[in-house]
Amino acid sequence: MLKIFYPLIRSFMFRMDAEKSHDLTLKWLKKIENSPFRFLISQQRVEDGVEVFGIRFPNKVGLAAGLDKNGSCIDAFAALGFGHIEIGTVTPRPQPGNPQPRLFRIPEKGAIINRFGFNNHGVDHLIENVKQSNYRGILGINIGKNFDTPVERAVEDYMICMEKVYPYASYITVNISSPNTANLRQLQFGEALDELLSAIKKKQAELLKLHNKQVPVLVKIAPDLDDEEVKQLAETFKHHRIDGVIATNTTFDREEVEGLMHADEQGGLSGAPLHKKSTEVLRKFCQQVDGAFPVIGVGGVDSAETARDKLDAGASLVQLYSGFIYKGPALVSEVAKALVTEAD
Repeated sequence: MLKIFYPLIRSFMFRMDAEKSHDLTLKWLKKIENSPFRFLISQQRVEDGVEVFGIRFPNKVGLAAGLDKNGSCIDAFAALGFGHIEIGTVTPRPQPGNPQPRLFRIPEKGAIINRFGFNNHGVDHLIENVKQSNYRGILGINIGKNFDTPVERAVEDYMICMEKVYPYASYITVNISSPNTANLRQLQFGEALDELLSAIKKKQAELLKLHNKQVPVLVKIAPDLDDEEVKQLAETFKHHRIDGVIATNTTFDREEVEGLMHADEQGGLSGAPLHKKSTEVLRKFCQQVDGAFPVIGVGGVDSAETARDKLDAGASLVQLYSGFIYKGPALVSEVAKALVTEAD
């Protein structure tokens, strides 16, 4: 039913400040997700099972991290038919994020710019929300570092989050590519990356023994990488035997939205203008890793066609965020059905 009225709902919500609209939507979803009014948001999930990272996903379409940072509406997003849900980014300690305003729409291009800065209530709060949810599907938990933790000590933050979320996650995503936390992207290169990945794999082995549960660890990369950086990342990930990658995060690039209102705002650009750039990095990365591990494609997926582009470029799964905001719940089943057809 929600998909029928979504154009009207979106029209109303888009008259509001972007972040207020976002917060109001989450509050509304939270209230009805396990109430008698759940039918308002429920739609049948497309069944198209696929095994990735050793996990059986019910279909190829997931919710990208960032929309539900604290895991407050897991059951609501599950009702919308996603094959998997990724929550976060979460940090060891609660933090308010960057000053407002920090979320901006560019409707002419189906784009969003955000500079949230990992605003979240902390990993302990997220875990309590996970415990209270009824969802038993595929849950990814995206982890990051606190803004005031020096890059030199970032590993400590990731280890804290890994230990805490490991028992509750189907997979864990290590976010080292957000453009909204100072110096975070330094972790994508050189000794800093080697140190982090070594610590991750060591901790993963320890937690496997402790919990008798194998939880894949993925790394989320940026779209603003040149060919040599893509090659170096691929080689480093293969060397450390990372379980998978999510390509990509948001971009600094403004070429596709130049001259439009809000285009000059600082932060990461997502949505339709990101699709081409993100998919090209995805394609080059997949060529470099040559099937060594699976990749999830995210960035500008707002139609069946753009989702197929990701799979054609080498992705095993896709995720939605900005496209979901602009197109609504119908996009989930539209894309999932199209990818079944593509597979057949």
